Amino acid sequence: QVQLVESGGGLVQPGGSLRLSCAASGSIFSIFAMGWYRQAPEKQRELVAAIPNGGSTNYADSVKGRFTISRDNAKNTVYLQMNSLKPEDTAVYYCHADSIWGGNYTGYWGQGTQVTVSS
Repeated sequence: QVQLVESGGGLVQPGGSLRLSCAASGSIFSIFAMGWYRQAPEKQRELVAAIPNGGSTNYADSVKGRFTISRDNAKNTVYLQMNSLKPEDTAVYYCHADSIWGGNYTGYWGQGTQVTVSS
């Protein structure tokens, strides 16, 4: 089992910045990739950014150049630095972990954190 706890959401004006954090605990050795997703009202959940173990990061086209995903392995924490925020970035942001154990894949989700971009 993997537990994910997000923090750092809130209300910010357009053009502002926020940093989201996702702390992982439990069977963290089984995790091979982590990422951030978001879901706006009446829209499907979408991938924002991902960071695999030892691999290169990838981003949704809509956030390239504005968002940066990073990880601190010593703290078992993944971050999403969000700059130049736009109203269309408003959504609930979810941390996700891809885990494999005994040949079985499991995806884990955090509880979500609200990000609202508004003046």
